[in-house]
Amino acid sequence: MICNLCPRRCGAVRTETEAGGYCRMPSLPVLARGALHHWEEPPISGTRGSGTIFFSGCPLRCVFCQNSEISQEGFGKPVTPERVREICQELIAQGAHNINFVTPTHYAHVIAQVLRTPLGVPVVYNTGGYERIETLRALEGKVDIYLPDLKYAANADALRYSGAADYVQTAQAAIREMVRQTGPYQLDADGLLTRGVVIRHLILPGKLPAARAVMDWVAETFPPGTVLFSLMSQYLPCGRAAKFPELNRRLRSGERRSAQAYMENLGLEGFTQEPESARNEYIPPFDLTGV
Repeated sequence: MICNLCPRRCGAVRTETEAGGYCRMPSLPVLARGALHHWEEPPISGTRGSGTIFFSGCPLRCVFCQNSEISQEGFGKPVTPERVREICQELIAQGAHNINFVTPTHYAHVIAQVLRTPLGVPVVYNTGGYERIETLRALEGKVDIYLPDLKYAANADALRYSGAADYVQTAQAAIREMVRQTGPYQLDADGLLTRGVVIRHLILPGKLPAARAVMDWVAETFPPGTVLFSLMSQYLPCGRAAKFPELNRRLRSGERRSAQAYMENLGLEGFTQEPESARNEYIPPFDLTGV
């Protein structure tokens, strides 16, 4: 395939076995884990867990990525689209409330194939937010819940930390498209999310003004009852963060409290994380479980 799935539109040749492009992945899926996950937002994890399928590779190069072993170092096992569908069914049989495709952008073509026939549970598209609208539109009607990051408020930070100089406007446009597709979020009688968009923002050390700017954009763009917002304080200096002194520390309690207070004052509906979330134990083990 000549790949233009992500906003980089690198036009790389990705064959079934040969990796190519910025994501450094072949056209057939490479997976690192397929298992129930209990640490997503409450209406996604529920009581039985979210059926997460972690794809290897990524169109971003976040220097602080907690999943860098698979997103940037390429660890994973090649499988067929048919095997991805089987894993979905196995997770549903284990009680998964939904199927949660993690870092799916460069495998959107595979996901469209897997979802030609509905799975019978909501499908979650769990992304860094760096998406082409054309790629998202090819998934319309197949994805029920979008779970995008909105990582930055300034492209200078996006370029420095993720290698994406156009991240802000690209992610904002993608999120608008996601909301257009799903409409306002919907919860079932058990409080589980069945449809909608949850926008995530990870607070970075020293970047409290950026977190406020992200929240301002969400509050100004979407009326109450439209989206949910997840303010994440689980930052750990992972990946290559040690090479960026300003990122080579944990969040201070004051940063977390100030961001949470700002979210509350804005009236954003959603979720916050407690300090104990910033622990390595909350990072899934990428050991090919379920693959």
